[in-house]
Amino acid sequence: MILIIAEKPSLGRNIAAGLGSFQRRDGYLENENHIITWAFGHLFSLADIEYYNPTDSGRWTMDNLPCFPEKFHFELRKGKDKQADSGVIKQYKIIEQLCNREDVDTIVNAGDADREGEIIVRTCIKNALKKPKSIKRLWLPDQTPQTVKNAFADMKDDACFDNLANEGYARTYIDWLYGVNLTRYATLRSGALLRVGRVIVPIVRAIYDRDMAIKNFVPEKYYSIISKEKTNEETVELQSKKKFTANEYSKAIDTCSEYNSCEAVVTSVKRKKDTLSPGKLYSLSKLQNILGKKYKMSMAESLEIVQKLYEEGFLTYPRTNSEYLATAEKGKIKSILENCQKIGYPVEFKDKKTIFDDSKIESHSAITPTYKIPEKNRLSEKEMQVYSTVFRRFVAVFCAEDCIAEKVEITVSVGELEDFVLKGISIREKGWMKYDDSTQKDKLLPRLQKGDKVNINFVPIEKETTPPKHYTIETLNNYLKNPFREEKASVDDSMGADDAEEYRAMFEGVELGTEATRTGIIDNARSSGYIQLKKDVYTILPDGIYLIEALDRMNISMDKFKTSEMGRALKKVYRGDMNVDESVSFAVNEIRNYFEAPQMPLELDNDIGFFGDIVGQCPLCGKDVIRYKYNYGCSGYKEGCKFRIYMTICNRTISLNHAKQLLQNGRTDKIKGFKSKTGKDFDAVIKLDGDRCVFDFNS
Repeated sequence: MILIIAEKPSLGRNIAAGLGSFQRRDGYLENENHIITWAFGHLFSLADIEYYNPTDSGRWTMDNLPCFPEKFHFELRKGKDKQADSGVIKQYKIIEQLCNREDVDTIVNAGDADREGEIIVRTCIKNALKKPKSIKRLWLPDQTPQTVKNAFADMKDDACFDNLANEGYARTYIDWLYGVNLTRYATLRSGALLRVGRVIVPIVRAIYDRDMAIKNFVPEKYYSIISKEKTNEETVELQSKKKFTANEYSKAIDTCSEYNSCEAVVTSVKRKKDTLSPGKLYSLSKLQNILGKKYKMSMAESLEIVQKLYEEGFLTYPRTNSEYLATAEKGKIKSILENCQKIGYPVEFKDKKTIFDDSKIESHSAITPTYKIPEKNRLSEKEMQVYSTVFRRFVAVFCAEDCIAEKVEITVSVGELEDFVLKGISIREKGWMKYDDSTQKDKLLPRLQKGDKVNINFVPIEKETTPPKHYTIETLNNYLKNPFREEKASVDDSMGADDAEEYRAMFEGVELGTEATRTGIIDNARSSGYIQLKKDVYTILPDGIYLIEALDRMNISMDKFKTSEMGRALKKVYRGDMNVDESVSFAVNEIRNYFEAPQMPLELDNDIGFFGDIVGQCPLCGKDVIRYKYNYGCSGYKEGCKFRIYMTICNRTISLNHAKQLLQNGRTDKIKGFKSKTGKDFDAVIKLDGDRCVFDFNS
């Protein structure tokens, strides 16, 4: 008898549909050869700190921090009340009983085909199984009955996926270490619940940094010289590459006069027909980019819909980072194309490296439709939008009709001063463009011939430099996939684009989060009130500003460099170049540094102490001054005392030691690192003047 453990009930039902008829039991399905049961996603979670380092109070305290378990302990998932979930307990008991049935000789891990699915079922089996049995892995690129049947006949030992499981466990342990230790530490120090995670903080920081750059942006005026004159009743616009500062207006005028004294002539007209390539098949993030841009779908909403379409057998596995197909899938793709032909789409099989490339697939191929095509009335409007986006891109990639365009390049020479190159394009035959919406639009140029004289009248046009743009779903996704690539250098989506650098970076682990986790982390940042999404634009919220600035005050630097370094370590675990313990030690050493921060000289000190620390006596009423969330304030504020020392003055953190010195001596030593409104750095002494803190520049 073979026992199959699926990650969730819906997958269990789909496996049953591919293997024959089953009788329903309490918590499982059974026929004469197979038993199918399931988890509810994660039945187990890592135990909390109190399991390893118990405290009497039950409250968060520094007494059991930091916590670095020698061996991590999984326990059955608990509810919000910290009590074991009765449904989880019941289902696990069923799994345990079935694993140890005498007639069961083989157990099949049928978790989702990714690292998380691998460890969800592995953990159940590890805890449930009393004596060794054969364990196989069912790997499903989609959930159609035919794929289930084929995959079941070609299962490998689960041990073949040990590296995948090791990466999954390493990621789980490391995220626990960062999240539990630093969330508690930052919360105890700040006095506000701060959710600190290995990936969530760099994501919030990216949006914070961008919004602060926009807020603090000071536009600069400049002059560009432009001619917009008609030639043969068509406007010819020529914009010089030369720019002039706000103080160079007279120079811009002189340059215009120099240009206008010359003759402008068309010195070259190049025309050529070109075959345009469609975009590549979709990875999850590229699909989310287009759905966010076109339909304003959040990443969480689009993933939920793609996941549902996958579970219903209409799309292949969604959490993929590749835009390519495996060479082993050519037969399957041919059968899908035959179905597309039957319903009238002009497609043909194409055996191209731009479509099939094993070197650009880590675990899963690009998202495609399956042979199972839904009826239109079967899907909701949004489900149809998602399915249609994937289906139309698939048809475009395999379209038998080429998209033909005419590209035109006209060079206008203004004397010998400057050559102006005008580029245009017009679509002659739409081909695949009829099926996939494209950003490529006609750009028509004036009808000019070589030798034509062009009328010109260059004038200075005042312009302003523009601030950076807020992150959108697309630009944030692109940043997270490779935070070290310049935004303007994002990879072209067309089939012929060279994306080798993008895939090399992805497989090295430089990305922030993964295709499988990124959506959930961003959604967590939204639900925590750190960022908001309106239409498809992300902006920082006050709690997000507080999170980043509070972490800065605590010298907790969780930036893209450290997160990517940790990501690289996890990829080494996946490749077998590093074991789980080594990667965990790497994280432990990093986290320990935050708890063992070196003592800084007073003038450089940033340490704000802990929420509730007594700083000294109030100079106005004599009561205790206490460290609160935003300031060091008098505990007599309810009686009307308004004395406080702000925690940040002129972009400089006022440390706990600074505040103590101020209360004891009425002044501090010289503090370095203040910044004026104009951005100028300065050093100063702070002294008390009644109930106010003022700068003393004479000391």
